[in-house]
Amino acid sequence: MDREALVLRNLAMAEAFHQLPLKHRLRRVLLNTSALVPVLTRKPTQQRILLIRPDHLGDVLLTTPAVRLLRAACPDAEIHALVGPWSGNILANYPEIDTVLTLPFPGFERGSETDLRAPYRLAFHSARHLRKIGYSSALILRPDHWWGAMLAKWAGIPRRIGYNLPDVARFLTDALPDVHQHAVLQNVRLIEALTGQPADEQQLTLDFPVNALDQAWVRGYLEETGIPAEQPIIVIHPGSGAWVKQWSEEKWASVADTLTEQLDAAIIFTGGDHELSLVRQIQSAMKHQALVMAGETGVGTLAALYQRARLVLGPDSGPLHLAAAVGTPTVALFGPADPVEFGSWGPADKHIMLWSSIGCRPCRVLDWGGDAPENHPCVREIPVGSVLDAARRAFAAG
Repeated sequence: MDREALVLRNLAMAEAFHQLPLKHRLRRVLLNTSALVPVLTRKPTQQRILLIRPDHLGDVLLTTPAVRLLRAACPDAEIHALVGPWSGNILANYPEIDTVLTLPFPGFERGSETDLRAPYRLAFHSARHLRKIGYSSALILRPDHWWGAMLAKWAGIPRRIGYNLPDVARFLTDALPDVHQHAVLQNVRLIEALTGQPADEQQLTLDFPVNALDQAWVRGYLEETGIPAEQPIIVIHPGSGAWVKQWSEEKWASVADTLTEQLDAAIIFTGGDHELSLVRQIQSAMKHQALVMAGETGVGTLAALYQRARLVLGPDSGPLHLAAAVGTPTVALFGPADPVEFGSWGPADKHIMLWSSIGCRPCRVLDWGGDAPENHPCVREIPVGSVLDAARRAFAAG
């Protein structure tokens, strides 16, 4: 199939993918009906704000500039965050948040399957607990998260702020128009709606607090493996949440070898336990030695390692946002996701984003099922030379 035909094919498939299946259309009818049922609201005696964010590492980190803005605007308010168990330890590092609550949000626990009634039972029981705490307002930080908006209404929270998207707006008291912009700015607009105070975009910084114990662990680990304190480190995180976002093992091996030679840097690979096989394949294709830390780090120690590094490279993923949050330059390879919405937040000379010129991106489809990877080359066709050039520029900027 030639390139033009492939683009047309993928555009048609992406359009079909984004159409609502029958069961979701039926769900919309039920949601429309349930949204009409009146719920007794309870206004607490103090300002207590609930932030609802069901996502994983990257999206949660992109929420934190808004959290800091909220704390500055409401210094006396109680700020609670409701997140998945997979993200609780991320926000626990931020002193701006008083309480972190966790909930296994339906559809976000990777690999889980539930019956059709389970999400509604969970929402009913969780709403009872939230009602007992009592909140003055709730912010639905994921624009399309109808379940979180429904939960906030069932919990009797009197003010519910989110975006005017189907299935979401009917549960809100304040529905903002959806604008195509970066996720950081989407989150900040909700804070502005709550506080009535405009934000200065230049002051919106992405920061992750790194503690001394994690820094000490990384220093000890690197010392034991023979990496001197003065040697520059380049970290490659080759994995991502979907195969369509990944680059080829051979290209990562070529980049790692070249940067080792040109920058006299120690190369370290990171990833989760499930990405260890991918990292081993890259390592086996290299000429030079590299340190494998896949499966060895948690969020805190990963942040400390990235803070020690001069550069972090990888496909669009949460760990790349973590690297940016500790001030380390990054090179991110984008495919189906839109860098306008999910690009690295920070100075453009330090955080370089690369993508293919193929006409069907960004399709915003992360799961193509059993379709052949050759039909989705948006990341894999990014050339090695472009990544090396970006790596050298970001390394120098750091």
